[in-house]
Amino acid sequence: MLKKNIKVVIPAFNEEQSIGLVLGAIPAGLVTEVIVVNNNSTDDTAAVAARAGAVVITETQRGYGKACLTGLEYIRQNGCCDIVVFIDGDYSDHPDEMYKVLAPIVNNTADMVIGCRTKDKRDAGSMTPQQVFGNWLAVFLIRLLFRHRFTDLGPFRAITWEALEKINMQDTNYGWTVEMQVKAVKLKLRCTDVPVSYRRRIGVSKISGTIKGTILAGYKIIKTIFKYA
Repeated sequence: MLKKNIKVVIPAFNEEQSIGLVLGAIPAGLVTEVIVVNNNSTDDTAAVAARAGAVVITETQRGYGKACLTGLEYIRQNGCCDIVVFIDGDYSDHPDEMYKVLAPIVNNTADMVIGCRTKDKRDAGSMTPQQVFGNWLAVFLIRLLFRHRFTDLGPFRAITWEALEKINMQDTNYGWTVEMQVKAVKLKLRCTDVPVSYRRRIGVSKISGTIKGTILAGYKIIKTIFKYA
């Protein structure tokens, strides 16, 4: 893999049990910097991440998208980069598969790559039935309205800095992933999926782990799709 300036953004809220595992599993020498955005955690997420060698910055306003935006602003203020990788801090994704999501960009065949959690790559119970249905509905609507076939809204993804600047991300919570995908399609960026492994997360999901979170996330995702249609 050609040498690129690759930075990783990990939004993290109360992930002290898992964040060290995530950071430890990122392939050595692959990325230039890992930024953990401590999203107002009430546990030792920040301390564990710092001990593991990550740059830790704090965002007190809760929200997945808000944490990601704060990570991007840090990168912008520190010289930018070639590629940004987003991955969750709960250890459900496999950081050791980062090569897979980076390869199409490094090989100049894609501007954005989504890690697709296909059924054969998911551990049993790693996604709730409502997550599976919600993802299916979202990608179906994207295919219907934008004429592009995604297979997932997976959080494990890579995108060029140039593409991110064009997309101009805005969402501060549940609509973050789908906003990136539909805007990328509208801008005619080169988008692709690659299969990635997925396991049961450590701890309880802040979204799919509650009825309220599931409903709000589903509503925001669908609203975002129609907003940009």
